[in-house]
Amino acid sequence: MLWRLRTAGMFLFMTLLLMAIGALISYIVGADWMYGIVAMLIVSSFLCVFSYFGSKDMALKANGARIITEAENPRLYSVVRDVARKAGISMPEVGIVDSGMANAFATGRNPENAAVVATTGLLDLLPDDELEGVIAHEMSHVKNRDILVMSVASAMAVMITYVSRIAIFASMFNGNNRNSYAYIIALVASITVPIAAVLVQLGISRNREYLADKSGAEIIQNPRALANALNRLENGNQTVYSYTLNDQNARSAPSPAEDYDFAHMWIAGSPKKTGLTTRMFSTHPPMEERIRRLDEMAEKMGL
Repeated sequence: MLWRLRTAGMFLFMTLLLMAIGALISYIVGADWMYGIVAMLIVSSFLCVFSYFGSKDMALKANGARIITEAENPRLYSVVRDVARKAGISMPEVGIVDSGMANAFATGRNPENAAVVATTGLLDLLPDDELEGVIAHEMSHVKNRDILVMSVASAMAVMITYVSRIAIFASMFNGNNRNSYAYIIALVASITVPIAAVLVQLGISRNREYLADKSGAEIIQNPRALANALNRLENGNQTVYSYTLNDQNARSAPSPAEDYDFAHMWIAGSPKKTGLTTRMFSTHPPMEERIRRLDEMAEKMGL
């Protein structure tokens, strides 16, 4: 319940930001401020509908994933089917991304229209029990409808950024500004509001990762398997990332699994070493904290 309230609060904050910018634009151009609020509510509703129906196909295409049959990879297909049964949800589609980076993601607006995707690097790296832990994490995203939540959050953050830019241009080129402070207000909003929106979006992403770790471990009743998998992913991906830094051919064709634009979708975020400031803009919680929480959970379960 706490996770849901926190996420709902973050979405409310983003909606209020969008409405405030709409009111500001109306004020700048001399219109009734209610027009701007209503317009932004309509825009945000459209974004939610568009994200609801289009998130799955866009995610698969953007990450270079291909849907497979059971005959193409019986091992992965079997693990996904077993975890779906334990989670009590429909069998999702199964996909693979050809990448040396060990990673996985799930997509789809609901459990009846979902896909779970793994990289070839993940399949090569993990034993069966740890692979099950990773798939359980992704299945939790499906069960909790996290993909829809993050798609809407991302779309709203982008829209807030664009609308704040409209506010600054409206104040610059509109000849009917109500007062001399309009430009200053719009300028400050265009700088601070997008940053606030992105921070909220990333906060939602980190919260959902913690939740997926916990609920995924509960599905398979083995937090230790997921903790070991995350530790192996952290070390293995650092090795792959270091290799790409020293190989021109690898750098010329980066894996979608290490592209920051899609990092929020994968179980492991960017393998780059980060400092305190960078972590504020991270799509994922620190891996060591995720592992620590899972280890504590395993100890409570007597594992």
